[in-house]
Amino acid sequence: MEYLKNIPQTMIDFLIITVFSLLIGLSQRQIHHQKNDESHTFGTDRTFTFIGILGYVLSLLDPAGFRLFIGGGLALITLLAIAYYNHIRDFKDYGITTILIALITYSLGPVILLEPKWVVLLIVVTGLIFSELKDLFINISLKFNRTEFLTLGKFLIIAGLILPMVPDQAFIPGISLTPYKIWLAVVVISTISYISYLLKKFVFREGSIIISGILGGLYSSTATTIILARKSREDPAHVKQYMAAIVFAMAMMYLRILLIILIFNNELFLRVWMFFVILALVSAGIALFIFFRNKAESVVNEGLAEDKNPLEFKVALIFTALYIAFTFITYAVVNRFGTTGLNVLSFIVGLTDIDPFLINLFQGKFGVGIDAIALATLQAIISNNVLKLLYGCFFAGRKAWIILVSGFIIIIAVNILFLLIV
Repeated sequence: MEYLKNIPQTMIDFLIITVFSLLIGLSQRQIHHQKNDESHTFGTDRTFTFIGILGYVLSLLDPAGFRLFIGGGLALITLLAIAYYNHIRDFKDYGITTILIALITYSLGPVILLEPKWVVLLIVVTGLIFSELKDLFINISLKFNRTEFLTLGKFLIIAGLILPMVPDQAFIPGISLTPYKIWLAVVVISTISYISYLLKKFVFREGSIIISGILGGLYSSTATTIILARKSREDPAHVKQYMAAIVFAMAMMYLRILLIILIFNNELFLRVWMFFVILALVSAGIALFIFFRNKAESVVNEGLAEDKNPLEFKVALIFTALYIAFTFITYAVVNRFGTTGLNVLSFIVGLTDIDPFLINLFQGKFGVGIDAIALATLQAIISNNVLKLLYGCFFAGRKAWIILVSGFIIIIAVNILFLLIV
């Protein structure tokens, strides 16, 4: 170790630039070799290695103003422009990826002198990954349509543009309800829903019934229960798989709520995380038992649910309205009836969409303790699980009743046990 400390920093930087430039060059050779067009490019491994070394040497000779580096860069750009012109003339190929990678390789010299070493590593790794994933990006772009880009634009607007500009000042005395907290709740729910939507549409497009249940639980376990229960009535031969998927949706619901708790209330997270992890594991275990007991092959998802846009204005408007309504209702109930009223309200809320109510609680603006919030959360979930059980039995038919009731009773019993512990 003492010997390594005696190695000059300049030598270490030179070796890093040389190795990374060579890796970039080897990557380019491999790409062009796969295309059988190695003769169509201006260079590969050795060329890129020398480009990286040149950028580092010129940066080292004039570290103050980098005038030599700029001059060398202009000369390199001129040579690359000539090569690009001849490439277009001879092969009618207008791609400039290789040229851009050459310029990035040349720029590694000043970066390693001015920035930490991990910045160079990040640049090289990013360049290698993106240059190798061309086919993947082509396949993804083919799946996109105008609606997808509009959806992405909406998400970036609500999360990155609107949220930072919304004021965080209460507009009603006595109630800690601010535009920022309202919009933050919308952003969190929209983000979870959007991730679930992207996974279903682009990663698990032809996923099984089980995958549909798992991803649906990230978005809405209640809606997923209704959809899968209806589908099981149409496909009675695979009813156990549909029931397993519904229970998997329950497991994902616990993880989704735990994630929301982590975002809004760290103290509550430390109090209940073990409960929610156990509930998720119990639900997943029951789902696996139902699935493997069937001993049937997994059925491919054939239109279990359409890929709906999770960022529709109507959905956001409904969520915002519920969030504001539950703020006033919870505030009035707690002020009038205390924690007893909150407990009763939590059971009633479980018959509706519980996310707006829970986020209100997690933000801790009603003057109740952590245990009271944990209690209300578990009670709302129990009530919501009972509602899902009723939905599942109603839409799935008698053949699924025994499976669904047995699984839900165990989960609800564990939930009640944790309720008593709290």
